[in-house]
Amino acid sequence: MYINKSKKIVIKIGSSILVGENGKVRKKWLNEFIKDIILLIKLNKKVIIVSSGAIALGCNLLNISKSSLKLDKSQAIASIGQIELMNLYKKTFDKNEIKISQILLTLEDTEKRRRSLNARRTIENLLSMGIIPIVNENDTTATTEIKYGDNDRLASRVAQIINSDCLILLSDVNGLYTVNPKLNKKTTLIKTVNIIDKEIEKFSTNNSINKYGSGGMVTKIEAAKICQLSGCYMAIANGKKLRPIKEILEKNNCTWFIPRVSKLDARKKWIIGSISPKGALIIDNGAIKAIRNGKSLLPVGIKTIDGKFEKGDHIKILDLNNKEHARGLSSFSSEEINKIKGCQSNQIKKILGYSSKDEVIHKDDLVKV
Repeated sequence: MYINKSKKIVIKIGSSILVGENGKVRKKWLNEFIKDIILLIKLNKKVIIVSSGAIALGCNLLNISKSSLKLDKSQAIASIGQIELMNLYKKTFDKNEIKISQILLTLEDTEKRRRSLNARRTIENLLSMGIIPIVNENDTTATTEIKYGDNDRLASRVAQIINSDCLILLSDVNGLYTVNPKLNKKTTLIKTVNIIDKEIEKFSTNNSINKYGSGGMVTKIEAAKICQLSGCYMAIANGKKLRPIKEILEKNNCTWFIPRVSKLDARKKWIIGSISPKGALIIDNGAIKAIRNGKSLLPVGIKTIDGKFEKGDHIKILDLNNKEHARGLSSFSSEEINKIKGCQSNQIKKILGYSSKDEVIHKDDLVKV
């Protein structure tokens, strides 16, 4: 069992798990869930919780419908609900003499290297003191452009940053099915996924007109991609059940995503785990072959630029058919690359009018997918 062999475990709790359809907190569930945390602690596991629920609790407190909220008002509601959320956790954990902390993150906190390292150090220090960090997106300040938009991807990025062994996404279904089980009982639970191919992605988007497809399972598959590349096991499991972690340990009735055998260092895991690339470079077949052989990306192989980005930003590397082959940190802005694309490296200084690097993306800043 993958939980047993893991030392650091991230558990993501969605709003629908913590708050019932009536808007009330599922206190019985939370009291039982604490028993799972105690069990993991007894097994010498370090636990990090990524929890949604701030906006839902804020809406419930103020008797406001969440569906009618616009971004600016939802930020205000989140600031109210976050207090309710942490008070809820504190009271429950205090009863069991477990100390917790609050960490609020924005997208930029994980997409900028220095800030992601700061977040990692904070979480590691808390774990070393026997404190359970409870992480949430900072909805009070994040705008649409700098939001994760879901805590599935936030949880996977947290797992990657702290080098977690296992991420458990508690959902409202047992895992990934071939067809949405809420609409069709003739479906099969996929127990293990080694490679996320087109068929797996198709399963995730089946019946995408409802929440399960477009708002739920699709983002979980995106989270799984990050985990697999980071060397982290990931499970999608039913969080509606009491004692969901105990349920996984005893029955294993969930979907496990198996990580790739990865020798990437922490920095390259961070690069490949980016969930918000700023743009893309479309390169020729010769350049594709070069990066596949561990070479840097030079301007001569670049055909087209997609998007606007600055030096140091995450970008995708695509072939002429728009298939992704790598991700990396650009040594130039998109404006600069537009001037030097297709040129030899020894022409860069003459074209730009100043000295710079020879590589658009150095091999040390480039990770194949």
